[in-house]
Amino acid sequence: MIKKKAIMIGAGLSNMAAAVYLIQEGGWSGDAITFYSLDDHGSNDGAPVSETTDEYWNKNHPLENTKGYVARGGRMLNYRTYVDLMDLLDRIPSATEPNMTAEEDTRSFDAQHRTFDKARLLEGSKGILDAGHLGFNNKDRLLMTKLIMMPDSEEEKLDNVSIAEYFKDDPHMFQTNFWYMWETTFAFRTQSSAQELRRYMHQMIYEFTQIEHLVGVNRTRYNQYESIMLPLINYLKDQGCRIILNRRITDLDFKETQMTDEITVTGMTMTNTETDEVEHITVDDDTAVIFTNGSITDSATLGDYNTPAPENMDYGAAAGLWKQIASKFYNLGNADKFFADRNASEWVSFTLTTKNHILLNEIERITTQIPGNALNSFLSTKPITPLGQKDVNMSIVVHHQPHFTTQKPNEAVIWGYFLYPRRSGEFVDKPYIEMTGKEMLQELIGQLAKVDPGPINIREKEAEIMDSIINNIPVYMPYASALFNNRAKTDRPEVIPEHSTNLAFTGEFVEQPYQMIFTEQSAVRSGEIAAYHFAGIPMAKLVDTPRYDRDIKTLMRATKKMFE
Repeated sequence: MIKKKAIMIGAGLSNMAAAVYLIQEGGWSGDAITFYSLDDHGSNDGAPVSETTDEYWNKNHPLENTKGYVARGGRMLNYRTYVDLMDLLDRIPSATEPNMTAEEDTRSFDAQHRTFDKARLLEGSKGILDAGHLGFNNKDRLLMTKLIMMPDSEEEKLDNVSIAEYFKDDPHMFQTNFWYMWETTFAFRTQSSAQELRRYMHQMIYEFTQIEHLVGVNRTRYNQYESIMLPLINYLKDQGCRIILNRRITDLDFKETQMTDEITVTGMTMTNTETDEVEHITVDDDTAVIFTNGSITDSATLGDYNTPAPENMDYGAAAGLWKQIASKFYNLGNADKFFADRNASEWVSFTLTTKNHILLNEIERITTQIPGNALNSFLSTKPITPLGQKDVNMSIVVHHQPHFTTQKPNEAVIWGYFLYPRRSGEFVDKPYIEMTGKEMLQELIGQLAKVDPGPINIREKEAEIMDSIINNIPVYMPYASALFNNRAKTDRPEVIPEHSTNLAFTGEFVEQPYQMIFTEQSAVRSGEIAAYHFAGIPMAKLVDTPRYDRDIKTLMRATKKMFE
């Protein structure tokens, strides 16, 4: 149903993409589009700490140290798969590079700084592992092949099947280098959805041949807020779009119909989170409502160098609204599958800012690679789970510097995360979720010391490293991996639900044919679909999505890699 105006609930990547396509493909005026959101970072974030401490989720947790930078997470790009994202970035100017689109900016930077990870997995007493040997046995290969070859028409067979259940007769899978790399590259867990794993196998099958070096990974020039979100924000504001922040949407009104199956939004209730004032907006017949119905950074909280990140038990702003409106209709999914099991979804990350390069140089020496190439994951020396898995103690990313445009030349920013925050450190005897920024740094130095080839161990420089720290910001994210939670296909609403006249869903908690989630690709495509629908553009004009799972050469290379 064609509309003339749009209200965007959420100002993340997917809704901003929808706005760009409405303007450029639908011919809309920017002043017909209004965003309401708590913030404009989305999941592609990055900012000075001082700019984030008063945001909605953090304002009740004051920090003593607000120096340095924070990035709750980061996404690795892939040109071959992220075709909709690259199309979007080619439509808007870079925020930092004159006379370049955001796409040209990213490609230019990446061409000069290609990824080649030399130390993907590290283990005490062994140092850098030969991760090119994936470690499969014949049962692993058989089950992986069955998953890869399963056609789209049979995907429902994996409804509510976890990865652990799919491999229940093959615990060896979870002891392979492949699993340790896949787990830490994409943040899957054994209790995650086997259905989603299948989608990743289909869209990322070519990564089999290069996962140990991550050569398929492309990166932005700076953090993804400044390289992706800020160009979008600048463009949309220039077009006349209104982006209204500090608003939490708490309810939607719907048209009453006899059969209660028509989905037509007629009004919205929201709270101004700065003043606590409650506002109501009427939605007329010409207006589309485009709703990002879940966020992996909702309820995230910050700590600092001497303070752990507090645990926020809020269900999440976007997910709470989704759950509320889904209770009124039968086909809008089930938010609880994704937001009611923190054990399956929570992370703790940290962003470390230093005033010199001593720690960065030590990491470069130990891992034998320059900044910008790394996703280094540290494994325990002994299995710790009933499936025989070694613990992934922590993973770190050493960005190309500067990672922020306002970094001083002598400053460095390093990001890391703990996929299992309830597990305890090897060098700081407490769960990661309870650690301060200082303790997380001590744990990192301990992990580096275990794999240090010498001749002078990093431990001997610990005092100098500790003295170099400007800040280390722990971030607790209860829903960081929620989009992988075990589910059925019907647990996520379609972008345009059946019987909807003006409501669309976008982001990574929507069901799209073939698309894998936790990627900018799926987020952008959902916004593109919503925009085309409400602008009356045929879906045949969507950006063409490649199917590498149907490419014989790609499948043959992957098969060969399985047997190496």
